Amino acid sequence: MISTETIDKLRDAAGEGLVRALGSGHMLHVEQRIIRQLIQALIYEEIVIYEEIAASDSSGQPAVGSRSVFRLPGRTEEGEAVAYEAQGRRMASFGRVRLDGVPVRRVPGEGAAMNAQLGLFVTEVLAQVQQGERLSRFMEELAQTLLKDVQAQAFEPVMKLEGEQLSYDELEGNIKDGHPYHPCYKSRIGFTLGDNAAYGPEFKRLHRPVWIAIDRSSSRIAHSEDIGYGEYIGQELGREQYALFGSIIAGQGRQAEDYYFMPVHPWQWANIIIPQFHRALAGQEIIMLGESSDLYRPQQSIRTLANFTSRSRAYLKLSLSITNTSTSRIMAGHTVLNGPLITDWLHGLIQNDAYARQLNFVILREVLGVTYDYGQLPEHNRNKAYGTLGAVWRESLHHYLQKDEDAVPFNGLCHVEPSGVPLIDPWIRAYGVENWTEQMLRAAVSPVIHMLYAHGIGMESHGQNIILLHKQGLPQRVVLKDFHDGVRFSVSHLTEPERCPVLNPEPASHALVNPNSFIKTTSPADVRDFSYDAFFFICLSELAMFLEEHYQLGEDRFWAATAKIIVDYQQKHPQHKERYRLFDLFEETVQIEELTKRRLFGDGEFRFRAGRNPLYPFRPSSC
Repeated sequence: MISTETIDKLRDAAGEGLVRALGSGHMLHVEQRIIRQLIQALIYEEIVIYEEIAASDSSGQPAVGSRSVFRLPGRTEEGEAVAYEAQGRRMASFGRVRLDGVPVRRVPGEGAAMNAQLGLFVTEVLAQVQQGERLSRFMEELAQTLLKDVQAQAFEPVMKLEGEQLSYDELEGNIKDGHPYHPCYKSRIGFTLGDNAAYGPEFKRLHRPVWIAIDRSSSRIAHSEDIGYGEYIGQELGREQYALFGSIIAGQGRQAEDYYFMPVHPWQWANIIIPQFHRALAGQEIIMLGESSDLYRPQQSIRTLANFTSRSRAYLKLSLSITNTSTSRIMAGHTVLNGPLITDWLHGLIQNDAYARQLNFVILREVLGVTYDYGQLPEHNRNKAYGTLGAVWRESLHHYLQKDEDAVPFNGLCHVEPSGVPLIDPWIRAYGVENWTEQMLRAAVSPVIHMLYAHGIGMESHGQNIILLHKQGLPQRVVLKDFHDGVRFSVSHLTEPERCPVLNPEPASHALVNPNSFIKTTSPADVRDFSYDAFFFICLSELAMFLEEHYQLGEDRFWAATAKIIVDYQQKHPQHKERYRLFDLFEETVQIEELTKRRLFGDGEFRFRAGRNPLYPFRPSSC
């Protein structure tokens, strides 16, 4: 399956090639990016003290958009004063800090200034606010991000994306940027560098999932109303492969109808499933069936695999016991089972909603979920095994592409190629920055606010969960995905509460470990802020700042255009008037999740801060 040449390239990416990259410009570029993102988050989340030296407005506050020097004090291990200085601006977008792409400087009390180094920065600045195991763990996440991003950036860089490399499937590997706000955007804790080269999306390695059969008494399943389990699995595997797996079970003296088939990520199989479930394997509670005949390739989210052999077949989202950004990439059993329930619900709402049909946006349904039933495990084994063995089948984008439509992951709109040219540059030049931006905003904003206003549902639409469909670069509509835990609502504030599915509740242990992760709430503000946090704070803010930086489209014009779309919607749909107050998108401040604070101080409590809403200056007079 894998050629000798490919294996050599992968080994080189994890070995000599990486060593060479560490001595190249890739190392400086990535290290400075991490330090800048870290400083931006530390300032915004008010984790450290700092001095902002900038031109002031009439109130004596730093003027929005003016150039500043941000100075963070620290202490060396010997107790001597040191400072770190970075150049940047306080932006209109939620009051975020945007540092310039020049090196952060370390300024000692005596001696010459030098470019900042990641380890020293953590030791001298962050050690003032956190100590011990948490700081060490955070430093490890930053260090692994450094190594793995250098590894990715150095692996077969392409100076210009064109032709097939601009197709959606290729862009999922070509866009190497990672999370634009989180400083641990590529930590992938659990992966060695060899694992990263084998399974990271940037390396585009093809592999086959390991398929297993789980005794039905030891597993749980949920599927869309539109499918039957056996028929669907037969179609996805192909009849020949399906029959082969059945014969393997029969060869062990068992009946295939007593088992559910499930794909497992190859890394998860070798590193987690065999050691964790060896007794279940020994007792034929779990039977290994072998690899699939179809080849798959990881998408940006790393645990989601796209079928490379047959692109119309489903994406597989698989449990992966690694940590990346703020989250363990296991799959909690209740979310696996809720995926089909939630997406059937959303799909049904859209199908019965004339305006949603007019917008023509797409919900990629999660049509099947299979999970091990962890509740039957002994207590001493349950916590360790929790979430490690689950799979979700999600519809392929290729079912929905219309004639002449192409697709791009939304975070790809801010991608800059190694040549320094933005991915969207030909589109901006063809249509003009204001026209293109307005078309993009109408395509992306309208479905998100419609689901909020018309149905009372907040959607976690971040950069990897939105796909922009376009015709020769001109935005048309969007595809939204990843809903097994990516929605939030208050039942009492739903427009049609009677249609809300009865979801599988999260176990108390899950809520205890991560109180930030929940679907149901009683607060309308929680619902609204769920959309704000991912879609407005990350997706749109990044694009607003990007367009100003590269195409001189002022942030105020970007947010004014966004506000106009919302106001136009409100005027067009007066029947939702009460909901415009209930889910007020023009409120002065909104709650933003503190992602870096979560990594530094843990998930034992809610970590949110009030962010300055960039839509507030453009609120309609009736607000």
